Amino acid sequence: MPLVYKQLRELAAHRLKHERPNHTLRPTALVNEVYLKFEKQQALDIKGRTHFLAMAATAMRQVLVDHARSRNSQKRGGGALLVTLDESAVVDDRNVQDLLDLHRALEKLAALDPVEARIVEMRFFAGLTEVEIARELDISERWVREQWTHAKAWLRKELTP
Repeated sequence: MPLVYKQLRELAAHRLKHERPNHTLRPTALVNEVYLKFEKQQALDIKGRTHFLAMAATAMRQVLVDHARSRNSQKRGGGALLVTLDESAVVDDRNVQDLLDLHRALEKLAALDPVEARIVEMRFFAGLTEVEIARELDISERWVREQWTHAKAWLRKELTP
């Protein structure tokens, strides 16, 4: 964790800068929550930096979704946590979607195509490149690019009202 803390903090800051201005979760807290998730596990079988970042992407997504669910369930009318999906993510800049909707859509995509869902998760939450994802999943860069294109189109359709 100490070796990639700075990069995780930067990823968390990037994710959170698209949130509402008064968001209660800060980048350091998000990284700390990821660390705590890993700490609870008995043994992590980490196969390298990219693999660790892919695992951190999953943990970061879980923390953000749990935070959104918690906020959403409050009686004081706390609205859902909003995420702006930028060009490196799933849909274009003008389209803002609720993190819980994105989570549900990713779960639905995972049921249809687990590899595509994993690619989205690694691109969106971990900021991994196509090359890094290809290495991590042991598939070609071209296949990652094709799956990424398909997943973006599918999610755009799924998330558009």
